[in-house]
Amino acid sequence: MSAVGLVGVALLGGAVGVAVPPLARRFTTPARVRRGSWLSPPVAAVVFVGLAVARGDDPALPVLLAVAAVGLVLAVVDLACLRLPDPLVLVAGLLALAGLSAAVLLAGTPGRLLGALGGAAVAGAAHVLLALLPGSRLGFGDVKLAAVLGLPLGWLGRDALLTGLLLPHLLHGALVLGLLAARKIRRETLLPVGPALLAGAWLAVLVA
Repeated sequence: MSAVGLVGVALLGGAVGVAVPPLARRFTTPARVRRGSWLSPPVAAVVFVGLAVARGDDPALPVLLAVAAVGLVLAVVDLACLRLPDPLVLVAGLLALAGLSAAVLLAGTPGRLLGALGGAAVAGAAHVLLALLPGSRLGFGDVKLAAVLGLPLGWLGRDALLTGLLLPHLLHGALVLGLLAARKIRRETLLPVGPALLAGAWLAVLVA
């Protein structure tokens, strides 16, 4: 993608970032979203530019950007109240499924849609098993989000899917250990998993 195109994507990401806090406030207590709201535009711009640099030639890039936009709202809500609202997860899933179906028509590669559906099934099943483990703190909102993220990861292939499955839990585990070592949290403290799922999926797309 050209430099001009990347600037346009960055501006689009910044605009999405401006809209993220007001949208997140619809799903949680507004006061909880105010802290750090100024970070939303630059973070969204970085997320969008990263996707554009990594997948600029992929017909699914608009889908990745759309899912990322909803994912940013989900991350803010989960950080604020440890919840991943079903309507937002559903919107992300519908955007991914409809967008990838359209990308199949543009690219003429129906097998990639099967890969996307398989990715959703694998990601969903793996996280169901994790959620059912004794002592697991994984909620079924996390399971549903993982299945949705499995769609674009499955589209990109097996390596992206496996990376997107493993990396979020490595990130989350490292964060928990770091906070425990710094005595910022206790063992029983609940931390949101959604942001790690989203960050891990984003990084998996970048390295796919």
